[in-house]
This record gives sequence, C-alpha cells and structure tokens, in this order.
Amino acid sequence: MTNETIATEITETVGEFPIDELLSDGITNTPPSFVRAILKAASDPEVTSFAGGLPNPISFPQEKLLESMQRVVAERGPEAFQYSVTAGVPELRAWIAERYNHRFGTDYTEEDVLVTTGSQQVLDLLGKVLLDKGDGVIVEKPTYLAAIQAFALQQPVFREVELTEEGLNIDELNAALDAGAKMIYLIPNFQNPTGLTYTAENREQVREVLAGRNIVVVEDDPYGELRFEGDSLPYIGGTALPHGVIMGSFSKTVTPGFRMGYLLTKDHDLLRALNTAKEAADLHTNVFAQFVVLDYLRHNDLDEHLVKIRELYRTQARAMTDAMAEFFPAEVSFTKPQGGMFLWATLPEGLNTMDLFPKALERNVAFVPGEPFYAQPGAYSTMRLNFTNADADTIRDGIQRLGEVIAAAL
Repeated sequence: MTNETIATEITETVGEFPIDELLSDGITNTPPSFVRAILKAASDPEVTSFAGGLPNPISFPQEKLLESMQRVVAERGPEAFQYSVTAGVPELRAWIAERYNHRFGTDYTEEDVLVTTGSQQVLDLLGKVLLDKGDGVIVEKPTYLAAIQAFALQQPVFREVELTEEGLNIDELNAALDAGAKMIYLIPNFQNPTGLTYTAENREQVREVLAGRNIVVVEDDPYGELRFEGDSLPYIGGTALPHGVIMGSFSKTVTPGFRMGYLLTKDHDLLRALNTAKEAADLHTNVFAQFVVLDYLRHNDLDEHLVKIRELYRTQARAMTDAMAEFFPAEVSFTKPQGGMFLWATLPEGLNTMDLFPKALERNVAFVPGEPFYAQPGAYSTMRLNFTNADADTIRDGIQRLGEVIAAAL
C-alpha cells in the first residue's frame, strides 16, 4: 500500500466522523474575534489602520527591559526558569498592591492579588468560576468585544445597560439587576470601545444601586494610568463592595507581548475559586516574564515613563479629533476621550458600518465596525477608532480618506 493510498483512506475516514458533532455548545456559539480578522485584512502596509488596540511601539522600554532580563538571569538563576506558585511571584503581587494603595488609599496586600496571563485570562476565569448556562451577566452597551467572547463560552444571558456620556443608565441598570445577574462587567475609565469615562456622580449612583445586591462587580481598568486630561476618579466597587474585583494589566504601560495581567479583590473565597480555575488552565503565569517586569519596576521610574506615554497619546488623540472635526460630515458625532486608546464615532441611523468597512478598505483605511461590541446582534451605525498606533500626519491623512468614504455613503 502506497503512502498516497493510506492518506486517501485516512481522509475518507475523517470525513465520516465530522468534528462538528463533538464540539461543545459553548464553542459552537462563540464567534471568533472580529478584530483579529480585521487586523489580518488591514495588515497591508499601504493600509492606515485605526482598527487594532495597539500601544505605540515607541512607548516600549526595550533597552531597560533588556537590562532587566540580563539582571534576572544573572541574579535569580534557576528560580526564574522553575515552576512557581499559581497566584504569581509574591514580590510582584506586593508591588501591585502597594501601587493601588498609593494611588487610591486602599489597603490591598499581596494576598489580594492574582497575576494572570494577560487581563484576558481574568475574563476567562471569571466566566468559568461564576457563570452557568442561562445565568445573567450585565455589560455596558456597547462593551469590550473580547469580554463578550470570553463570557459567551459559558452561554450566559447578556443584559445590556446603555452607556451614556455620564456613565451607566441607572434605570436600565436597576431593570437588569431585577432580571437577575451574577456579575456586572464595567470599564469606567476611557471605556473600550467608546473612550467614555464615568463621572464621579454616576459612579456614586452605580455604587448605591449595587450595594444592596449579591453580585460580583468587575471593573476592568487597563487604561487608568493613561489619563492625559482631568483628574483620576475612585473605583465604583473595589474595596467598597463585598465582591469587588479590579482588573489591571502591564500591557498598556510596559509591554503587551509579555501578557501580564492581574486582578485585585478582598473577596478571598472568590479568589480561591479563581486560583483553582487558573491551576486547571496554566498552573501559573510565565515566571521569567514576571521577574523581568518586577525588576523593571524596581529599577525604573514607572511614573516618569507614563508621563511620556500620556503626552504621546494626548497628541495623537488631538490629531484624530481635530481631523474628524475637519473632514467628517457634520452628521457624524464622536467622543473626545480624556485618556486611553480609543474613541467612538456615531453615524446617522440606518448607515451600517459593517457595510462601510470594505469600502474604507478599498481606500486603504481600516476601523472596527460597532456591531461586535454589542452583546445583542443588530445593524449598528457606530465605529471604534484607535489613535495610539499612528503619527499625527498619518492620522490626518487616514481620517480624511475615511471622511470621504462616509460622505459618499451618506
């Protein structure tokens, strides 16, 4: 029997047993990341892409990280290459806790911190630990599309609450809570995708509503230290609510490639459950990367580094909003973020940005249509634009071309 004959028989046998019959309902009903597909389509160097959530590479402290890598190998030795505890390197967890205590007057300790493989893993672990099929989870409308994807694996019922210029719609929040939910997922600072920030008044209103409920309150804050206008505001839950969880990440402040995220919570029963789920997922986060980040933080002034990033992003955000004011049709409205990486544009109702995307790509400019950021399907006239991964001239040129595409569609 030839190799070709064997290969033919194997192929025919595989065809008799389709894998679709074996896949779980959760994965079958979870769509692939729309942004990942867009990034592939927009990878042509001729395309000006406002689609990705990419930090500007010039903000990566490459030389300092190289120095830290060399120190870790020389000083930590085998410890940096060995298995470690699931919760994360204790010294790094202590640093994270102290950082939050210094910024917000909290009293976190290393025992309140879990280091994860990117903040995306926090979403995955929360879904596994809290959600069964049919359970309610409250999300903003719109919300971070990767959170929808992570939670969707557990087949929950998404309860959307409208996000306004001030924050959550309180009447809709009360209705969603009355309908039943185990968890509420919020992005209060420079929200992804809209760039909006909850006001102090709205945070207090949301806190008062949630205070009487037995619900896990998750605040995702990867952009909190990237504020380039205004003053920092307190968290909604944090240590103020019994099941408060804060999510953070070094992806936007140091480097995304290390996939270094974390969560803080005073709820140690929840933390034990999350720790168990992480044990089952990956045992622990990359130990070498944890030691490198810790060494970098100890030998460098993070605040000084952040000043440079904030100034860079302030310039880029202003370049984008100025260009949109100049080149977008008057019928288009858009947010003006005080920090973070994104802004949100709303076109006249009836104009579906999913239909607009291929037309923009023909003009060598890319964005993310709004539809994937809503938990419930529908035709949406919104789009997310990232301003951190292009210089001011490139932004202006790309926005001009995108404005022409929108004007033609109108």
